[in-house]
Amino acid sequence: MEDSAASVLKRAVELDSASRFQESLVCYQEGIDLLLSVLKATKDEKKRAYYRNKITSYMNRAEEIKEYVVKEKEDGKCHKQIKIGEDSKGFSYEKLFQEYLNETVTEVWVEDPYIRQAHQLYNFLRFCEMLVKGPCRMKTIHLLTSHEEGHGKSQQMGALEEIQQSLKNFGITLDIAYSSSIHDREIRFNNGWMFKIGRGLDYFKKPQRKHLSTMALKPESLN
Repeated sequence: MEDSAASVLKRAVELDSASRFQESLVCYQEGIDLLLSVLKATKDEKKRAYYRNKITSYMNRAEEIKEYVVKEKEDGKCHKQIKIGEDSKGFSYEKLFQEYLNETVTEVWVEDPYIRQAHQLYNFLRFCEMLVKGPCRMKTIHLLTSHEEGHGKSQQMGALEEIQQSLKNFGITLDIAYSSSIHDREIRFNNGWMFKIGRGLDYFKKPQRKHLSTMALKPESLN
């Protein structure tokens, strides 16, 4: 039971660090219950004191998260669904994300398997531009995506490295990672907001092929 408690609480801390507060609260509560059972079954006073301190620490953090989540619910900010219909207009990245960006946002996680083709890379660039413009004080952007196949792989990596260098000029680190098993699309801000987007950043219509050859990725446009 002690191992189970440790495993659950470790996951709670990981989710907490990733600003996935509602999920972390569930894990904290489950882990605390397990640790309380361990405490009841322990006779050694030193171990009991150790467990009590741990439980108190986790309970204090869980209470802080609970108060935050309750406040967000009261403000009506916990859940919002936006449906973008076919041929709709006026749904820029600024329109969707700007109200959730403030000075507390310094880190963003983007998980999207399709930041690969030219127009998708261009979309990601525009998303980064929005973050650079503020009002957030961006420090790190994490991108988890999948590799393009064939000859497009080198073009994809080259474009992302250019964006990475351009962001570096603004004191922003772009952390790029690749996964062959990623499927879900998700964007998270470190102020607690999480966005589940069915098409990820690629909800715009794909440009006609005749335009792709003239479309250039220009990370320097961030300047």
